[in-house]
Amino acid sequence: MQGYVIREMRAGDRLEVAELVCLSTNYWYQAHGHGAIFAGGPDTTTLFFDVYHALPGSGGIVAEDARTGRLIGSCFRHDRPTHVSLGIMNVHPNHFGRGVARVLLNTIIGFAEQRGKPVRLVSSAMNLDSFSLYTRAGFVPRCAFQDMLLTVPHDGLSVTLAESARVRTACLADADAIAALELAVSHIQRPGDYRHFITNPDGIWHVSVLPGAGGGLDGVLVSCQHPGCTMIGPGVMRNAGVAAPLLLAELNHQRGRTPVFLLPVGEGDLVRQAYAWGARNCEMHFCQVRGAFTPFAGVCMPTFMPESG
Repeated sequence: MQGYVIREMRAGDRLEVAELVCLSTNYWYQAHGHGAIFAGGPDTTTLFFDVYHALPGSGGIVAEDARTGRLIGSCFRHDRPTHVSLGIMNVHPNHFGRGVARVLLNTIIGFAEQRGKPVRLVSSAMNLDSFSLYTRAGFVPRCAFQDMLLTVPHDGLSVTLAESARVRTACLADADAIAALELAVSHIQRPGDYRHFITNPDGIWHVSVLPGAGGGLDGVLVSCQHPGCTMIGPGVMRNAGVAAPLLLAELNHQRGRTPVFLLPVGEGDLVRQAYAWGARNCEMHFCQVRGAFTPFAGVCMPTFMPESG
């Protein structure tokens, strides 16, 4: 008997899920010789519950201990038009070895299979336990990314690129063009995400776009300014020449902060440009897919909140 039940995440779970996300994530990194990822405590990790319950099609599941009623595992899920996303998954350290992560994962896979959709996620290359969990379940690493950190000066980066003058802040009128661009580059769709980022009801998002010379858009990039997720992405661009000015623009929206961003390892020129601005490597992540996958036709900059590989 596994001794726990899997159920949908409810509004009353918000604080307990935040505590679980904070505790589990910090425990893993500290146990492997790194600092706490969520140094601000569970007050910062309420962001995950809030965002995944604000975006269309999002939610989560939890594992509840049958004896105590306490939550011992959680995972966020996003049902998008083209696929199902698996968000951050956590298991309480006191309950390792009970198969919680495997059962949570299989529940998400079953959800996707009922809808005839592939499952996508962004997983840490450092955490071989989770890597093995996913690959055993049929996920295939499709692209590797360098996680990079860059401390942006309070007065911004004093850099100008040839295409910088064409970058502008996105508006709702861009939503359809963003959806078309992402479908062309990453072959996925999640228009509700971008509408949420542009309208910014949380007060933490910014979106930049670079219009194409013949109409439409050549690139889009989002950033998040929150203590629980100071991150640049998601974003898609037709090429690295479009990605660089968009990355520069969003870095300058993070003045005085140290955002993390994910660059494809195959985009050597873009990676070296980030080094030249002062970026340093901090981790590696994979885009993993279970089911149909079409290779990217441009540059993809994913995030893990919300998942966007």
